[in-house]
Amino acid sequence: MNWKEFWRDPEKPKLSAYLDIFKSLGPGLIVAVGFVDPGNWASNIAAGSTYGYQLLWVVTISTIMLIILQHNAAHLGIVSGKCLSEAATAYMNRPLKNFILTTAMLAAVSTALAELLGGAIALQMLFGVPLRIGAFLMLVLSLYLQFSHSYQRVEKIIVLFVSLIGVAFMAEIFLVPVDWAAARSGWVTPVLPAGAMTVVMSVLGSVIMPHNLFLHSEVIQSQQFHLSGPVTIEKKLRTEYIDTIFSMGVGWAINSAIIFIAATAFFSSGIIVDDLAQAGNLLAPILGPLSADIFGVALLFAGIAASLTSSMAGGCIFAGMVGEPYDSADRHTKIGSLLTMIPAFLLILFIESPFEGLIWSQTFLSIQLPFTIFTQLYLTSSKRVMGRYANRPMTKVILWGIGLLVTFFNLLLLQDLFTAL
Repeated sequence: MNWKEFWRDPEKPKLSAYLDIFKSLGPGLIVAVGFVDPGNWASNIAAGSTYGYQLLWVVTISTIMLIILQHNAAHLGIVSGKCLSEAATAYMNRPLKNFILTTAMLAAVSTALAELLGGAIALQMLFGVPLRIGAFLMLVLSLYLQFSHSYQRVEKIIVLFVSLIGVAFMAEIFLVPVDWAAARSGWVTPVLPAGAMTVVMSVLGSVIMPHNLFLHSEVIQSQQFHLSGPVTIEKKLRTEYIDTIFSMGVGWAINSAIIFIAATAFFSSGIIVDDLAQAGNLLAPILGPLSADIFGVALLFAGIAASLTSSMAGGCIFAGMVGEPYDSADRHTKIGSLLTMIPAFLLILFIESPFEGLIWSQTFLSIQLPFTIFTQLYLTSSKRVMGRYANRPMTKVILWGIGLLVTFFNLLLLQDLFTAL
């Protein structure tokens, strides 16, 4: 297929085809929220303040793997009309399916913990709200937004928040003297400093988030393209890829910007940050008082948007376990969301170090990730599930490579942990 065929529907004028691509943007941006969430902030600030620009390559390789995985998850939703959880229920052995989807629910809880905690930290920074009260307010707000709005309204809210977060960090970038030579090297040169494996896995888990693979397939399948025939399916597969690349690219830029700020403001001054509020407060004397306020507002937006998507993902996974699609008005979706958000809030009540809680919540995601990747690989490679749109041999090789690489990183993490004992 040449570029002209890829970008255009040959039956439409060029401008109209480009407008179709633009209109398709949205589902990917909902997923992009997940990897510009407070857990990402903590992981990226830890990476930048401790190792400077050296771990930027983790953001790059994670984003490349993420684009491939998210497109593959969307592929499942477009072709089969089922999300990842529904497809696992329909086509996998029941005990195995239950085990995998239970670990996915735990990953959603881990994600929700980071989102509620990050939003609470922002409320504390901006308005002096106590951390646990802030977490409760975040819990109530996220559930209200999910259960009182249609998907279309929720999508607009989330896209707005992502835009505001992006603007906030682009503003911060203009306030810091970035070492662009070091940044370019860090993006493409794999370096693994001693003792960095926990931070590496935290960054990896905060970019490739298991619940996002479930959520992306759900958001896509909710539009029921599989009922419209092969022409619509193939057209959507083209435009969805653009949506994924664009949205994940936005996330890559924001994640890189956070590391830039941490490396420039903290690492170069010998400051190792272990608290998001501390990071915001330390920025003020270095970059001026406005920077701390921008940091806090962006963190709050990230917490609100990402807590909403993690709640939606929990509802999607649980509904899929009983063979149903996501529906914010349905009992199983509501139960799944509550089973995600309430345990996450209760865990926050026992966390002594919020920053460490954020880091380890993201590390847990990377540990669960191989289960989700290999489940997705099995389903999207099955002709019973995907028909003639099943993964091609090269796609299988790439997905196997990603799964094995993430598993290898997990083994390195376990080695580091046992060495530290």
